[in-house]
Amino acid sequence: MTKQVFTGGHTALALGVCYYPEQWPEQDWADDARQMHALGLHYVRIGEFAWSRLEPRQGEFCFGWLDRAIDTLASAGLKIVLCTPTATPPKWLIDAHPEILPVDPVSGHTRGFGSRRHYDFSSPVFLREASRISAVLAQRYGCDDRIVGWQTDNELCCHDTSHSASNTARENFQAWCERRYGDISSLNTAWGNVFWSMEYSSFASIELPFNAVTETNPAHQLAYRRFASEQVIHFHNSCIEAIRPHAPSQWITHNFIPMKDTQVNCFDLARPLDFVSYDSYPLGRSEFLLGREQPELARRYMRTGHPDYTAYYLDQCRGLKNRGFWIMEQQPGPVNWAPSNPRPAPGMVALWTLEAIAHGADVVSFFRWRQAPFAQEQMHAGLLRSDRSKSDAWREVETVVRVLGALAPLPLPQPVAQVALLADVSAQWVCDIEQQGQKAEAHKVAFQFYSALRGLSVAVDILGVDADLSAYALVVIPSLPIVPDPLLSSLGTIDATVLFGPRCGAKTEEFGIPAQRAPGVLQSFLDIRVNSVETLRPDVREAFSYRGETFHSRLWCEDLEVGSASVEMSYQSGRAGLVRNGRYYYLSTLTDDPFLDRLLENLLTGADVDWRKVPGDVRYLRRGQVCFAFNYGETSTQLAVDDQLEFLLGGRELPGHSASIWLDDRTAD
Repeated sequence: MTKQVFTGGHTALALGVCYYPEQWPEQDWADDARQMHALGLHYVRIGEFAWSRLEPRQGEFCFGWLDRAIDTLASAGLKIVLCTPTATPPKWLIDAHPEILPVDPVSGHTRGFGSRRHYDFSSPVFLREASRISAVLAQRYGCDDRIVGWQTDNELCCHDTSHSASNTARENFQAWCERRYGDISSLNTAWGNVFWSMEYSSFASIELPFNAVTETNPAHQLAYRRFASEQVIHFHNSCIEAIRPHAPSQWITHNFIPMKDTQVNCFDLARPLDFVSYDSYPLGRSEFLLGREQPELARRYMRTGHPDYTAYYLDQCRGLKNRGFWIMEQQPGPVNWAPSNPRPAPGMVALWTLEAIAHGADVVSFFRWRQAPFAQEQMHAGLLRSDRSKSDAWREVETVVRVLGALAPLPLPQPVAQVALLADVSAQWVCDIEQQGQKAEAHKVAFQFYSALRGLSVAVDILGVDADLSAYALVVIPSLPIVPDPLLSSLGTIDATVLFGPRCGAKTEEFGIPAQRAPGVLQSFLDIRVNSVETLRPDVREAFSYRGETFHSRLWCEDLEVGSASVEMSYQSGRAGLVRNGRYYYLSTLTDDPFLDRLLENLLTGADVDWRKVPGDVRYLRRGQVCFAFNYGETSTQLAVDDQLEFLLGGRELPGHSASIWLDDRTAD
């Protein structure tokens, strides 16, 4: 077969679908493939849960069915993404090696067979077996030009599987601690183990930080989370290394879930991939975000998803590799795994698909082709119903196909942002370990800042702490208790305005209070010290004034000692709420949305970044000359654009639950 030359990913816009040929009668495959191609789909993902069919017994491989499926799909004109099946170890492997199973850190019980993701990242046996099956598949299909690329595993760390309390995990953690600290005395000092008589006499005596009488040492917990993150990354890297030598012309990606759910350094996890993919489920994710805490918003966006929540993770995916990405799974209808599972409002499947493209997606692949009539996901919709009739999403996919045809001849560079929002998993770890106050969670704080920026029609790059920040006019750091030295150096050399949120710089590398109090190393930019912190009940709002308007603080409130920095806003009867030193700002409290809007408006204006306030349910974005607008609301709105512009979809009148796309060379980046 002709060997492809891999050039780093796919750039032409296209659609795809997830397909499970092993779950359907073989006589249906050809008609399924024909319909996929006729609909306008170009890619089909297969094989991610098929280990038991590929290797029904140890070392006994059955590739005939997969060969025929690949041939059937490719003969219909489809390009194939082949998955490694490591997310579902087969029963024979568990029977032979039950030590592969993870141990739930909360209950202490071994998680059993019968679902998925039933493996321990610390298991050397499973690492060996996962690498083996990945290599076997790559050896067979790595030079097959019908296979364009690979997806590793499936949704790493989904279902809270990044952590395990197994004996193997404990032994690996002990070895990790010895490598990091060198001698046990250094570990005891770094963790402050003299407190509560927690000192260890040897690395072999170190326990995992679970199931104690009350909370365990936060430094111990942070060390374990660093270790667990590295275990996941090591496992994933090993699987990639098993594929690469046999598939040099095929790309490798992984389908991420929301970064807050992985508990892993996703920037490091993405590093060896050619590009990243994301599994996008706007309704289910919004229900988990809003359902219990903001029921009014949950009801309002029940059939659309929150206007910024999906975009937040789309921009995270673009930032993981600073390039285009795929949606490997796009919700096409009701799902089966959220507390409630409504149908998408008419028009939303098309809107979500086009929104992903606006934020930088190259390919959007729908999950799944056909609704399963058996097993755990019977209630999860597909493009076809279980009887092979067309679902409600079909016509919306047809609409998207027409739009992509209009976009195809146009240059479509990635979105250009003048604002960077920095994210690091350590912020989530610190806030989870030492919560201090209910609801003051790092990912929620970051999302509030992001949502405020998107409500001002500002493109945002979500970046890691080691990113090059030289091209940005405004850098926003909502929550970063541990500030690494390279970032500190970078922030001292760039010309951007920098806004720090509360709790930034509050912890040392080993989860202690800095010697000169918080914000620790940030005192090189701002002459301030945190005297004390109070956290408020979630139902408490306290009024303050800023530039003649009244706003409210909430949840997290710091009392600052201010030296030479200027106080820009005060709250709580004179406490400094916002301080400034030149281009550096520090906000000492969490606030309501209106204040954050006003503050960011002022900072954007001062940084010479264009912004415009839009109706609450409308969002804008552009890729070069191509401009997008999305209306998450129910009612129509009039876009503030020239009606002489060429519209590729819709017009100036933007109905509810719809998108408009137009060309505007005058303001193209």
